[in-house]
Amino acid sequence: MPVQSFKVNGQNVDIEAPDDLALLWVLRDKLGITGPKYGCGINVCKACTCHVDGKAVTTCSVRVSDVRGRQVTTIEGLANGNTLHPVQQAWMNLDVPQCGFCQPGQIMAAVDLLRRTRTPTDADIDAIENVCRCGTYGRIREAIKAAAAMMG
Repeated sequence: MPVQSFKVNGQNVDIEAPDDLALLWVLRDKLGITGPKYGCGINVCKACTCHVDGKAVTTCSVRVSDVRGRQVTTIEGLANGNTLHPVQQAWMNLDVPQCGFCQPGQIMAAVDLLRRTRTPTDADIDAIENVCRCGTYGRIREAIKAAAAMMG
């Protein structure tokens, strides 16, 4: 079986896995990283959103061989030690989650959005299209705007 080598949350990993195995399953089943969630498996719900080289991707639709030599960041690697990322802090300040299932993907998508624009419009926020079955979209929108203000 091929060895897949890449970084996850700043740590080098070498893992035996078939080239076509979804990155989601490598993260969850082989590395024990449970932040990215399995929701649909077809790049629709985006509960599995993580970053590859700083850009949001749905790990259910990315093959592990596509991240060889690259940097993968999951929700577990977003904080700086004990200091939450501003998006994580805004999520807590505004009490965004209900069930919490989609929140890691929501946060990772929001971080990517704020990397691209520091003053997102409602349309920019809606365009991230992560599904929240609890319907906390209003609080998600406000948290993204609050994080943008924190990031100045």
